[in-house]
Amino acid sequence: MSTYKGTVKKNDLEGGFWELVTESGEHHQLQGADSALQVEGQKVEIQGSIESATMGIGMVGSILKVSTWKPA
Repeated sequence: MSTYKGTVKKNDLEGGFWELVTESGEHHQLQGADSALQVEGQKVEIQGSIESATMGIGMVGSILKVSTWKPA
């Protein structure tokens, strides 16, 4: 499990999904996030893992499976 810091964004592609844009500019589609995390522009720190074998509709980057998170 790793730590990821960045900004939560709503992406409207294919019905919409939530993503994390990291401080280094990487995009990760969020999986398993609760509704409190899904706030446009929220700065967060997420504990989770990259699901490299999983594909999502977002096609913006890898899937980030959220274990825990907190505001940053």
